[in-house]
Amino acid sequence: MAPMLPRLYFEFFRPTSFVAEDGGGRLVGFLCGFVSQTDSREAYIHFVGVAPGSRGSGLGRSLYERFYAAARERGCSVVRSVTSPVNEGSIAFHAALGFEVAAVAIDYDGPGGHRVRFRRALD
Repeated sequence: MAPMLPRLYFEFFRPTSFVAEDGGGRLVGFLCGFVSQTDSREAYIHFVGVAPGSRGSGLGRSLYERFYAAARERGCSVVRSVTSPVNEGSIAFHAALGFEVAAVAIDYDGPGGHRVRFRRALD
């Protein structure tokens, strides 16, 4: 079975991609992001996952905060992310973390690939 997330994120974007393990060494969360190659003042969170049993524990927030710190260290002042418009949990999570909806993009990822685009200024 192919991995859900290509290893390249942890090889080529190591300073801005993180994993979280529980006390037994089991993977319970990850965040993969990078600094934009187009605009070095912006960073992008590409893929995030938190194990169902760890949701609501603050782990997702901790991963995002770790990413914010890494982005600031690299001179970024803005973080961007996207999610599906039907993913109400993700939309609420991003709003709780201070993201604003920058746009709802129709067919952003091809026909039917609508996305909510988020933007958050770093303090």
